[in-house]
Amino acid sequence: MSSCYGRLPAAGAGAKNLSAPSTSRRRHAMEAPWLRHHRTDRWPRIALRSPYRPDPWLAVAAAPGEGSCDGGGGGIGKERPRAAGPCRYAVGDSEGGGSGGGVVDRAVGSWWGWGVERRKAEVAAAAAATVVLGVGNRVLYKLALVPLKQYPFFLAQLATVGYVVVYFSILYLRYHAGIVTDEMLSTPKAPYVAVGFLEALAAATGMAAGAILSGASIPILSQTFLVWQILLSTIFLGRRYKANQLFGCFLVVVGVIITVASGSSPGHSLKEAGIFWSLLMIASFLFQAADTVLKEIIFLDAARNLKGGSVDLFVVNSYGSAFQALFICLLLPFLSKLWGVPFSQLPTYLRDGTACFLNIGQLSSGCDGAPLLPLLFVVVNMGFNISLLHLLKISSALVSSLASTFSVPISVYIFTLPLPYLGVASSLPPGFVAGAIILVLGLLIYTWTPSTTPASP
Repeated sequence: MSSCYGRLPAAGAGAKNLSAPSTSRRRHAMEAPWLRHHRTDRWPRIALRSPYRPDPWLAVAAAPGEGSCDGGGGGIGKERPRAAGPCRYAVGDSEGGGSGGGVVDRAVGSWWGWGVERRKAEVAAAAAATVVLGVGNRVLYKLALVPLKQYPFFLAQLATVGYVVVYFSILYLRYHAGIVTDEMLSTPKAPYVAVGFLEALAAATGMAAGAILSGASIPILSQTFLVWQILLSTIFLGRRYKANQLFGCFLVVVGVIITVASGSSPGHSLKEAGIFWSLLMIASFLFQAADTVLKEIIFLDAARNLKGGSVDLFVVNSYGSAFQALFICLLLPFLSKLWGVPFSQLPTYLRDGTACFLNIGQLSSGCDGAPLLPLLFVVVNMGFNISLLHLLKISSALVSSLASTFSVPISVYIFTLPLPYLGVASSLPPGFVAGAIILVLGLLIYTWTPSTTPASP
């Protein structure tokens, strides 16, 4: 068998020189097992891979049984005096000088570029949604604690139970709609157990340290989350970051610290709380970073095991939340003590918290805003978790954490507005503008990619 390579002519221009395919050629085209045709009464079509898939572009055309190849001039309508064999045309890989190949190359390049730009737009839209929902999550958490200020532990358990009920309900509907398949549900459950365990540890250590640390110091310590993200993704994902990405992350951390610390004295409050509680809070963010990296590994493994497919978001959310609730129940005696509720008095505490949440009975005094504000927080918090996981699925753990971090200074600004139930609005910290400028500059440096395309001759 002999083979030859050449460019395809431009559509329309080359069609005039093509003779009608013979019956023998049609028969061979139908018998070719490695090339699928929808129509066999024409020349074999070019098969292009979808621009949405990460695979490289591939274009192949073949006419088995005849050696109708170009002799080097770019046309394919001339018969060459050689043995019959398949002819394959690789778009953009041959050296033919025909103008038609350039048209095909440009068309393929434009389709590929359009797919890349669409991918970037999807990531940008998901990041913007994550930022908006992150701001709403932070603001509504503060508002939800206005009616439930005596029952923060009840609010945390309400959100945990709500995750399990809502996520599994959505998963059930998506399974019957055919979106979630049996293959997705049959993926190994050990990673989901680890996800639930890490989330429970993050909640336990975060609650313990948050009960001691001041409100101004927690957002500052939370910036270690980015550091853990970079370190863990480098170790477990083998990811390598460019100098501009590392410098951009550093500026993001500095900007958030300046924004939050400018209106308070976090250094003094950290000193008063003690180094142990600060380290415990940093450990809670280590568990959160490990959780997001593990979820990214789950998506990568699913893409290989499901033959190019991907596991549905609600499979990860549902099983992860279920195992988190399980481990929270196991840690319940420890967690209730952190909130100052003796374990023996926990049933009474939950009953009183339920009465305040429903805003009924004699115990509802001072619970104005319930149940609307707590429900709004739970709904927005679920939306934030879903959007964060979606952004993680289509980008990376670091990009999702950057989007979450960007919501911190915006939330600080929102609290300077006259919000209901919060009374007099707080003033804008003096270093807010400087910190916000540094943060945005860090994001721009992180996303900036120097051009490496060589100049055309």
